[in-house]
Amino acid sequence: MKTAIQFGAGNIGRGFIGMLLAQAGYRVIFADVSEVIIDRLAADQKYTVHVMDTEVEDVEITNITGIMSNGEEIIDEIAKADVLTTAVGLRVLGFIAPTIAKGIQKRISDGSKEPMNIIACENAIRATSQLKEHVYGILSEEERSYCDQYVGFADCSVDRIVPPVRSENPVDVVVEKYCEWNVEKASLKGEIPEIPGMNLADNLMAYIQRKLFTLNTGHCITAYTGILAGHKTIDQAISDPKIYELVKAAMTQSGDGLIQRFGFDKDAHYKYIDKIINRFKNPYLKDDVTRVGREPLRKLSADDRLVSPLTTAISYNLPVDKLVLGIGAALRYNNPEDAQSTELQEKIASKGVAAAFSEISGVTDPALLKQVTDAYEQVAKLFQ
Repeated sequence: MKTAIQFGAGNIGRGFIGMLLAQAGYRVIFADVSEVIIDRLAADQKYTVHVMDTEVEDVEITNITGIMSNGEEIIDEIAKADVLTTAVGLRVLGFIAPTIAKGIQKRISDGSKEPMNIIACENAIRATSQLKEHVYGILSEEERSYCDQYVGFADCSVDRIVPPVRSENPVDVVVEKYCEWNVEKASLKGEIPEIPGMNLADNLMAYIQRKLFTLNTGHCITAYTGILAGHKTIDQAISDPKIYELVKAAMTQSGDGLIQRFGFDKDAHYKYIDKIINRFKNPYLKDDVTRVGREPLRKLSADDRLVSPLTTAISYNLPVDKLVLGIGAALRYNNPEDAQSTELQEKIASKGVAAAFSEISGVTDPALLKQVTDAYEQVAKLFQ
């Protein structure tokens, strides 16, 4: 039986990637630093995924276990694994890279010529390439040559809403029915893994940008405007007619840029936008707006879900006024429990809206900075 190691035993790890791997017949080893979760997974060797959507379903996931990701046992498992996936957050990839490198070094010392494919399933562009850079920075030239032959580093895009819902059993998880996992086929080594629910993509960047400009853009604008309007969850926010109107218009503006860049079919993409918005309406998920809005500095960076759609649309001389309103709402995100939100508000207080946004996003065009400043004032009047 083939073995998969899933770094990160959180909600995404258990409710999405680990679930698909186990259902595909892999023995799944969850690796994490949470002793509570790992001990329970190791003891029970199973957990339940509660699919909460228009159709409600409980799916038992078996043939799994858990080990600590900071121990020695994980290195032996990496040395024998067929697939290694992550769902730890982009910033953590650098911390797990040394362990992965040690596992690869043990594969070499064991004389293994079996291929292993590594896929970082993070909510970021080309996360696997970033993980590869961390790992290769540790390995010698000879070890890197081994990887070039036997270890695949495949970028991917992932899409499933998995809110932090607490279950009676701490390893059970709640998910929506929809999921999408697109993996760059050309980067895989050896026999291509057959995993139902994993789509092998030839043009991965189109999938990455489609998800970023649609789900991520719409999700965070729904959250930021929802917070301004006093809503607690995404489904409550999108049910607000003013928020729905703005979010759909902003997603349409970002979509028009995608259509120009990648040649997407316009009608098909507009239907995709409607499908995404319907996912926001799912009342079972109870997805907290503060969870979706967290880390605003990252979300306002040049290559992320707000500014990249904006600059793409501008490059094709397309309207961007609704996207700019979404950015105005993001700049008003004030959550003392979020370090990035605190830093954002300190920047605005000391430098002003235009200068703070320019520093965060890299936008320097004076006319666009004025639009953002005006939107910052306008959005408060619209939703507060």
